Amino acid sequence: MPEISRFYGIIIRMFAGDHGKPHFHAYYAEYEAKIDLDTLEIIKGNLPKRSLKLVQEWAILHRKELNENWKIGQNIETFNKIESLK
Repeated sequence: MPEISRFYGIIIRMFAGDHGKPHFHAYYAEYEAKIDLDTLEIIKGNLPKRSLKLVQEWAILHRKELNENWKIGQNIETFNKIESLK
């Protein structure tokens, strides 16, 4: 699964051809969560509260790029990198 961003020990990835509602995956240490692109809430899994807040903050800043990557990923296996949270 391609990594599209990394910040504060959090890795953001997307699967090519993934099904269901538009989403991305966030990983932090032993935690993993599937995050809905529309609501930015956890669909499946879990993250520590602080990590989830950072992921949501990042996703708000990069919602357009995330949606573009979702569309790209439905047809090809290459995603665009997205800037990290600073």
